[in-house]
Amino acid sequence: MATTAKTPTSALIYGFAPYQTKTGEEYMNAAQITHFSGILEAWKKELMQEVDRTVHHMQDESGSLPDPNDRATQEEEFSIELRARDRERKLIRKIDSTLKAINDGDYGYCEECGVEIGIRRLEARPTATLCIDCKTLAEIKEKQIGG
Repeated sequence: MATTAKTPTSALIYGFAPYQTKTGEEYMNAAQITHFSGILEAWKKELMQEVDRTVHHMQDESGSLPDPNDRATQEEEFSIELRARDRERKLIRKIDSTLKAINDGDYGYCEECGVEIGIRRLEARPTATLCIDCKTLAEIKEKQIGG
């Protein structure tokens, strides 16, 4: 469900309008799978383009600056960019894993309890692997262990 004329761009998810469920529609049917595959592929493409931009930016800007302060500033900027790209690289792996789950027929179901994750939760977090209840419990456990 790509961009439609009626959908405000602020409501789009990587160029896709929110999925409109139909009465009696089966969960994770072909239309939903196509919708989420499209979102994930668009998200991955956007991340990959950002990686390419960073590489080109770093190559273009990596000339030797005569001023030590300018060099230090540039190195710090590169460091920040590289940390961001590392997070995005991990996200790309998660997107690939999610696309594999779609191909395997496991997408949209909680890895812990097996219930439906839900269309709206998946649109908010297309790589979600836990239903909201299991995710809440995991966060509570994490706080208890970490805190």
